[in-house]
Amino acid sequence: MYLPYNFGGLNNQSYKKAKVVVLPISLEKTVSYMPGTKFGPRAIINASRYIELFDIEMGRDLSQIGIFTLPELLFAKKSLEESIKEIKQAALNLLKDKKFILSLGGEHTISYGLISAFKEKYKDFSVLQIDAHSDLRDEYEGTKFSHACVMRRVRDLGISVTGVGIRSQDETEIGYMKKKKIKTIFYAPMIPLKKIISSLSKNVYITFDVDGLDPSIMPSTGTPEPGGLGWYEVLSLIKQVAKERKIVGADIVELSPLKGIIFPDFLAAKLAYKIIGYSL
Repeated sequence: MYLPYNFGGLNNQSYKKAKVVVLPISLEKTVSYMPGTKFGPRAIINASRYIELFDIEMGRDLSQIGIFTLPELLFAKKSLEESIKEIKQAALNLLKDKKFILSLGGEHTISYGLISAFKEKYKDFSVLQIDAHSDLRDEYEGTKFSHACVMRRVRDLGISVTGVGIRSQDETEIGYMKKKKIKTIFYAPMIPLKKIISSLSKNVYITFDVDGLDPSIMPSTGTPEPGGLGWYEVLSLIKQVAKERKIVGADIVELSPLKGIIFPDFLAAKLAYKIIGYSL
């Protein structure tokens, strides 16, 4: 049976009627170890075509919310700064149309462009970052817009960031945290739900770097740090955030597909579907 190439393999997509827009962003310019994040969006979308649309936990077909998949944003001949501006403008256009944006990366740098757009729309706004790394370097390999600097740049915008699952940092990041008196980094394996949620504003954007998950369930990422979070742990966290706060948008980044190993692609697709369900 032929399945349309879009998130969920859905027939009769309608941008006008859709509450959710899936935005694939194939940016890969600052990857520092294993490459392949530019293929992440395609892998997630392809796997999503085979997930069950009926969600047992929520007791409904989540696709009935209305999901529309946009064409990939590509940046082969553009600078990093130009790419970020294009991502921001794409997000602003979708927010103007009152869409819930679920973006698929691509390297973590995409989140800076996306979050910059959300900041213009929402007040009382914060970011929940699920990640193995705090991404608080001021500069990495000659650029301030590396994937390793993305949350530092977000904080420079005056946005509060709560990091969960962190287990790898540079010494300069620790120094920055001490200088700024940052208390919203929660190191794996601890997930103190009350403290995490109390640190978040009314409106929450989720940025989910898949290396936040344990490599046993997510080997397909450039820097698979041991000791990561489990599937049900992250679902419980996101579900509780959705209950007590308003999730206004999300991205899933840093999937680097491995040839012949498809379960991480499927996991990322299922995670995206769960975020949609919990949020809406």
